[in-house]
Amino acid sequence: MDKRKLGQTGFEATIMGLGGEGILRTFGHEEEAYRLINRALDLGINYMESASAYSGSEAYYGLALKERRKDVFLASKSHARIKNEARKQLEETLQNMKTDHLDLWQMHDVRTEADVLRIFGPGGAYEAFLEAKEQGLARFIGITGHEDPDIIRYCIERHQFDTVLIPVNPAEPQFKSFLAGVIPAAQRKRMGIIGMKIYCRGLAERVRVARGLEKFFQFALSLPVTTAVIGCDNLEQLEQNVIFAERFLPIGEAKRTELINQVAPFAQDLMYYKAIELNR
Repeated sequence: MDKRKLGQTGFEATIMGLGGEGILRTFGHEEEAYRLINRALDLGINYMESASAYSGSEAYYGLALKERRKDVFLASKSHARIKNEARKQLEETLQNMKTDHLDLWQMHDVRTEADVLRIFGPGGAYEAFLEAKEQGLARFIGITGHEDPDIIRYCIERHQFDTVLIPVNPAEPQFKSFLAGVIPAAQRKRMGIIGMKIYCRGLAERVRVARGLEKFFQFALSLPVTTAVIGCDNLEQLEQNVIFAERFLPIGEAKRTELINQVAPFAQDLMYYKAIELNR
């Protein structure tokens, strides 16, 4: 499958990456996880990620990669907001993943002004991220956002990150869009842009669009995104997404707008709940 440059990291990632959710966000499924991760490698996927909050996901990677660690750009995330907690989570992540470094360590799900004040204030998690990069424990550092693009744009404009992980799907334009709110700012800083929630929490399966899942995949990768991170429940899902990646052809603005309009009636309900989350 095609590869794209991940910002200024020097790494070229496959346009599909393996996420840490699906079967990997469980406990007690070591055999299935082992097969899934190694099958992803066999199929050529070279970007894989997890998070300290994703149940047994990090440990699954540690069991599965073994001698294949060198074949993958390995990423994880910390939801800690203060320095000491972030450093502790990094140590646990490295132990779980059985590696001496992460290729990318990401600040997980930054949502609110209160998060920003804690993370970037004295003794905040950002200090741990910078130290990890200086010490070679994390080659690159990133930030992720699920809820409010204004918060993520503020962070990346004022602080140094190598990557940003954001939702990329045709429902986003209906409410506080990361597509309009973050992508241009990340491009100006030449950051690597990683897409998640490509199928919009199952919305792609509810919308009556021909080749619905594949259209959502095409939508995401037709934007300036390096890789689409997808969690898979089983080998069948993994292999289907790899097929999408292997035969990917970009779609133009007119086709993207058409898909945005097609999903709008469903997306409005979904984004209503996103708005409730933001206003809690």
